[in-house]
Amino acid sequence: MHADSLHAEAGALPSVSASWSIRLDDVSVTYPNGTRALSGVTLDIAAGEMVSVVGLSGSGKSTLIRTINGLVPASSGTVTVGPHVVTGMRGRKLRELRGHIGMIFQGFNLADRANVYRNVLVGRFAHTATWRTLLGVTSTEDRELALRSLDAVGMLEKVWNRAGQLSGGQKQRVAIARALTQQPSVMLADEPVASLDPPTAHAVMHDLRRVNRDEQLTVIVNIHLMDLARQYTTRMIGLRAGEVVYDGPAAAATDHDFEQIYGRPIQPRDVLGS
Repeated sequence: MHADSLHAEAGALPSVSASWSIRLDDVSVTYPNGTRALSGVTLDIAAGEMVSVVGLSGSGKSTLIRTINGLVPASSGTVTVGPHVVTGMRGRKLRELRGHIGMIFQGFNLADRANVYRNVLVGRFAHTATWRTLLGVTSTEDRELALRSLDAVGMLEKVWNRAGQLSGGQKQRVAIARALTQQPSVMLADEPVASLDPPTAHAVMHDLRRVNRDEQLTVIVNIHLMDLARQYTTRMIGLRAGEVVYDGPAAAATDHDFEQIYGRPIQPRDVLGS
């Protein structure tokens, strides 16, 4: 299939499912080794919000994002995502829930030996009959979704490249396309630009913001960089030692607010730059 026909088949950005709100009610997480990662966190995130969770390593922001899709169970309190109470959910119901939550990781989590197209189709597995998944049989709708998702992040031309041949920024955009192919109700991104150079990091954040704006999709991004939080998200939640120490408009966050979140003076590494 040539690039021109791919573009014709790809079309517009794939429609997502109805966006979901998120509620954490007095949520605490203590790991088996005794580490208390979250302490009494209460948050209401409206459907369609673009939220950054800011904090240093060890602040609890990765734990927070993982409680939302049940990767980390809450030790106490209640986590509600859309119409679903995540707390106590397990097995098939939890797998079904995760099918509606797109997840983007710092490490990309792609199969380097597979081509881009196959990597993106993984996003449909949660919505595909088991026999189709096992046999590698894909529907026309799934194929079109994969192509539209790649087109949306500017990666359609790389559709037949092996993932291992891509740059870090290209891999992250493929990861976004894979999450979009799920047609999620919530998109979670855990430090998605931590290993990228500044121009590529800005491009990835722009992609996430565009997905949020065009599809009114709920997007939560874990990040530690002041300028990216201010520029690309509308609301910022600051975490320090597992507690919420800031919750307000991202653009209005002052340097003093960031110092309160970090628990120290601002340093050059806290800003990405251009």
